[in-house]
Amino acid sequence: MKNLLSQDAAEWASATLVFVCGASAGHFAQQGMSLTQWAGALAAVLGSITVAVAVRVWPAEARTQDANRD
Repeated sequence: MKNLLSQDAAEWASATLVFVCGASAGHFAQQGMSLTQWAGALAAVLGSITVAVAVRVWPAEARTQDANRD
């Protein structure tokens, strides 16, 4: 089965997600946020970083050669 998204594209997309989350958190922090909004922004940034790390360390799918399969 062919992958829907290449590893390179997934890495760039996750890096973009980190950048966008950080930039939007910084933008709204500049305008003033409540403590609850700060907590939400922190959760979003940490979540996007988690996604980026997971994309990079997730093991590749094992590929086997099956003689009976074609």
